Amino acid sequence: MNINPNIFDKKSRATSRIAHDEVSASNKLAIEVKQMLPADIRNRPTVLVCIGTDRSTGDSLGPLVGTLLKEKSLSKLYVYGTLEDPIHAVNLAEKLDSIKKLHNNPFIIGVDACLGRVKSVGVIQIANGPVKPGAGVNKDLPEVGDMHIAGIVNVSGFMEFMVLQNTRLSLVMKMAKTIANGIHEVTLMNHANWALIDWSKEQTL
Repeated sequence: MNINPNIFDKKSRATSRIAHDEVSASNKLAIEVKQMLPADIRNRPTVLVCIGTDRSTGDSLGPLVGTLLKEKSLSKLYVYGTLEDPIHAVNLAEKLDSIKKLHNNPFIIGVDACLGRVKSVGVIQIANGPVKPGAGVNKDLPEVGDMHIAGIVNVSGFMEFMVLQNTRLSLVMKMAKTIANGIHEVTLMNHANWALIDWSKEQTL
């Protein structure tokens, strides 16, 4: 879980915002993700690192996305971080090290929950550059991703641990479905040119 109260003040060409419940939200997310993929994506394994834990409703966005995608038939995307095998503060550095050893020059997309302003709750951000897990609760953790997807699940500013624990699971689940469906749609786009999965590589770390 990360936090940046001013993250949505200025919209740049490298950042997009989508309300999770707007019309065709998943399709819009897919289009934005596809546009941010690098030109050499066909020659690099694409890895989705879903960060969070099922022990906190607000911080369960990442593993929910990972679980939903694991249930789909994916041929172009490695997914790490699920409800059964989460990637969180305790094991993040170790998991990232294993991923980078297993995959040669991977393009990593980080997925995480975020706290923000009241008006931004329910918004999904797609941006170039890494996500910063743990920033919202003062934890010094490795940055994750060449690009990232962050979902604003609740309001920041006071007792972040309690806020995360009291976040509505219904909102988090709706946002997770929007993100997972959007990412799945990108993998179905022929012109996205994702490299196919090498099934000889184990996807559990």
